[in-house]
Amino acid sequence: MVELKGGLWRQTSAWLGVAGLLALSGVALATTQSQQRQQGRNANQAAKQEARSEKVDCRAANQKSNAQCRQDKRDTKQQGRQEKRDIKY
Repeated sequence: MVELKGGLWRQTSAWLGVAGLLALSGVALATTQSQQRQQGRNANQAAKQEARSEKVDCRAANQKSNAQCRQDKRDTKQQGRQEKRDIKY
C-alpha cells in the first residue's frame, strides 16, 4: 500500500508540474499579444495625429485644394493602419 501511495504522489506532482508549465506559457503568449496590440495602437494614434497636422499645414499654406489635402490625410492614415498590421502580424 505504501508503494502505491508514493507512485500516486509522484504522478500527481508530475501532472501539477505540467499544468504549471502550460499555464506559464499561456501567460507569456498573452503578454506578447498585449504588447503588440499596444504598439499597434500607438502607431495608429501617431498616424492620426500626423495626418491632422499635415492637413492643417496644407490648408494653412494653401498649397493644394481642400480635396487634395483630404486625400493626403487619408493616405497618411492608411500608412498608419498598414504599420499597425505589420506590427501585429
